[in-house]
Amino acid sequence: MSPDRLDPTAAFAELGRINLAENDLQGVLSRVAELARRTVPGADEVSVTMVRGSTAETAAHTGHLALTLDEWQYQRGIGPCLEAAAAQATVSVPDLAGEARWPDWAKHAVAAGARSSLSIGLPIEEQIDGALNLYGVTDAAFDDDAVVLAQTFAGYAAVALANANLYGVTVRLAHQLQTAMAGRAVIEQAKGIVMGRRRCTADEAFQVLTKISQDSHRKLRDVATALVARAGGGGDR
Repeated sequence: MSPDRLDPTAAFAELGRINLAENDLQGVLSRVAELARRTVPGADEVSVTMVRGSTAETAAHTGHLALTLDEWQYQRGIGPCLEAAAAQATVSVPDLAGEARWPDWAKHAVAAGARSSLSIGLPIEEQIDGALNLYGVTDAAFDDDAVVLAQTFAGYAAVALANANLYGVTVRLAHQLQTAMAGRAVIEQAKGIVMGRRRCTADEAFQVLTKISQDSHRKLRDVATALVARAGGGGDR
């Protein structure tokens, strides 16, 4: 085994050890592509396709060849990576020189230096389909064992991506909650200031703040923050 190659067991363990606190979804996708290149025999370059609606893009790639062959498919709306993503299936092209399903793309791929390709459907997010694309520079680069390994790798990668997506959603929700709580706290402070100055009820103080917000076309939280800041500095509204 080449020093650069990884044993599949080690690769699967590496996928499970990805630190989600230090890697966003993009970082996880890049790690998936690199690990696949080092794990699946015959994979000289690897990319990850993301398809949202009618828009496809390469979210991660290990080399220029993979990126070029992906983008050539996107420009024409056809090709193995797009089919694999749409059908969440395995699409193998063992001999690009003799490929009849996408002859124009195959001719372009051969001219660029590729001789075989393997694309595995890869779920990325709820509204995003994806594919793990492996390109080989030799004919029949991916035998049956390599195909099975690539499919197994994609399964482990899907779990890592799902975890990354869930972690990202959780972090965003936590941040939104913290922001909302901070906004509520400053509004309550501002209400207390208005109540003390105007000798009014909490509801009346809130109405005062709301009117200022509407008249000045500012968010209620911003109005409250400014009032609290002025009060803290000894100023007056």
